Amino acid sequence: MSPSTGNQQTFTRKEFIKGTGAGFMLPFLPVISRSEEARIPSVERILLKGGTVLTMDNAAGDFEKADILVENGKITEIAPHIEANTETVDATGHVVMPGFVDTHRHMWQGCIRNILPDGLLSDYVRVVLGQARPVFRPEDAAIGNLISALGAMDAGITTVLDWSHIGSSLEHTNAAIKGLMVSGIRAVYAYGSGASTPENKYPEDIHRLRDEYFSSDNQLLTLALGAGINADQWKLAREVGARISVHVNGTGDLLPLADRLGPDVTCIHCCNLLDEEWELLAEKGTGVSISSPVEMIMGHGIPPIQQTLDYGILPSLSVDVETTVPGDMFTQMQSVFTLQRMQVLARERSGEENLPGLLTAREVLRFATVNGAIHNGLGHKTGTLAPGKEADIIMLSLNRPNIMPVNNVYGTVVSGMDRTNVEMVMIGGKIKKWKGRLVHEELEEISRRAVQSREFIFETSGMVRDLF
Repeated sequence: MSPSTGNQQTFTRKEFIKGTGAGFMLPFLPVISRSEEARIPSVERILLKGGTVLTMDNAAGDFEKADILVENGKITEIAPHIEANTETVDATGHVVMPGFVDTHRHMWQGCIRNILPDGLLSDYVRVVLGQARPVFRPEDAAIGNLISALGAMDAGITTVLDWSHIGSSLEHTNAAIKGLMVSGIRAVYAYGSGASTPENKYPEDIHRLRDEYFSSDNQLLTLALGAGINADQWKLAREVGARISVHVNGTGDLLPLADRLGPDVTCIHCCNLLDEEWELLAEKGTGVSISSPVEMIMGHGIPPIQQTLDYGILPSLSVDVETTVPGDMFTQMQSVFTLQRMQVLARERSGEENLPGLLTAREVLRFATVNGAIHNGLGHKTGTLAPGKEADIIMLSLNRPNIMPVNNVYGTVVSGMDRTNVEMVMIGGKIKKWKGRLVHEELEEISRRAVQSREFIFETSGMVRDLF
């Protein structure tokens, strides 16, 4: 069963293995056995019944108890009670809500997770980009993308923007895309550059990628350009109808591109912008992706959550690099929630008046769902639960010791939960996690391949492995 729809190229797993480099074997990933205890419901027509529903849709609102009918990958009805002659999933004791949306993650680094727990940005540039990236083979990018995607889905993330600056050759870009396709996640592939090699065809190769992999928008994978602050690159992205995702961490860097900013651009980090730049972003409707833990740990600057709010800009959240931080959105939400309130309350203690309001848990959850979908160009498909939207749905257990008894649902999700509460993950109507377990039973084999890749990267790059 292919994770793709529409005109997107499809690959059997054997074809994927063959196309990702000599000696690389991607294990077949069958669904878990269909026993009576853990049988996966039909993916064609499913009724999720009796859950506590957070639609994240202002018009639809929330339900203490409601049903959701999914047909052919889309939501067709949400109501307090639905009668349907179809397979039923008991959602009692669960929050049912849109899947989380990550707007910026370098997924190719999956096999070198947590190598820089104490690292600064300068360490990342030196070790990951300077030592590791030049030795990455296409198969390393493929397995990195695959395990990063699996980790994301395990944590309830149904959509991720893969900022793929491993475009060292055509083979690298092909392998990274196929890794995403095999995983089954909904993803925006943000084509980036890579190691400086003659085989690196960035950014012109985006024309081939559009034709070969992204000829239709009716598929799980869509296209963006992982761009620099470069007018020519932005023009090229728009020529092929791709969104623009760009790291912005200097001061005044956006001013030369003031007339080129727009709602199809998402600026990442933005920790050091001038007031004039913030005014431009607000005027142009440009999005801002905040990676709060990375920005604080690695030294980018203070995450600009308050600036986005002051200027009426909708922020989204992103993991950035798993080489230093966890790959879940619970951490991201808790980080910006804590930071913004700490900053405002510190100003209050110093005697300042006319302060901005304190963030609420409800607002932060919108950052991780609705806003993320908009910034990924998918607000018409996902980010909320509503009839006609893609069925990207998660069920979060309310019966775990870490959060029971539940007294406020938004507070519970944002401040109390973690990936252990993620019981079910559905993407486009297809179940990816069921009863707390990923629907891939060959995780041990995937782990073995990831270790092989990791060992090659360390041995070839000369990086020192320090387990402790």
